[in-house]
Amino acid sequence: MTSLYRLDAPAAAIATAFGADAGADPWTGDYVAPGQPAPVVVSDGRGGARRILRPKLWGVPPPRRAIRPVTHVRNLQSPFWIGTLRHAELRCLIPATAFSIWSGPEGARRQHWFSVSSLPIFAFAGIHRQGEDWPCFAMLATDPNQLVGRYQPHAMPVILHPDQHAAWLSGE
Repeated sequence: MTSLYRLDAPAAAIATAFGADAGADPWTGDYVAPGQPAPVVVSDGRGGARRILRPKLWGVPPPRRAIRPVTHVRNLQSPFWIGTLRHAELRCLIPATAFSIWSGPEGARRQHWFSVSSLPIFAFAGIHRQGEDWPCFAMLATDPNQLVGRYQPHAMPVILHPDQHAAWLSGE
C-alpha cells in the first residue's frame, strides 16, 4: 500500500480542479506521508453542493490496543469504519498528483511512482474525522489494477474519476 504521495499544486489550483473554496489553506505543494498535514476536499454538510478545501493530518487515531494511526481503509465491514462510511458528510476527496509503491526484497527495495496521465490533479476516495487533537483523514484501498499489481499485489488507493466525485461526497 502507498505510504507516500505527492500533491504538487498550490491550494488555489487544487480548489479550481475540484470546484472547491480554498479559503485560507496555505498549501503550496509537496509530498505527503502519514502524520503530515495535507488538504482534502470536503462538502459543506448541506447536501454536498459546496466543496471546501481543509487541511487535515493523514492518519486516523487507532482503535484500542493499536499504536500507529490508521492511514488506509481496506476492510469496509470493520466496525471501526462502518459508521464513518455510512455518513456521506464524513467522506472526502484526497487530491494527489502521484503516489508511490515500494517493491522488491528487503535491502533491494525500489520505489515506483504512479499518476493519472489525463488528470494533472486526481483524487483518492477518503474519509475524514474530527480527531481529538487534529482533524484527520484516511484513504480507501482496493485490489490493485494490472499496472500497480506488477509491483504491489496487495492493495492500492481507490482513485475516483471526476464524474464520481459528487457521488462519493454525497451518495448513499
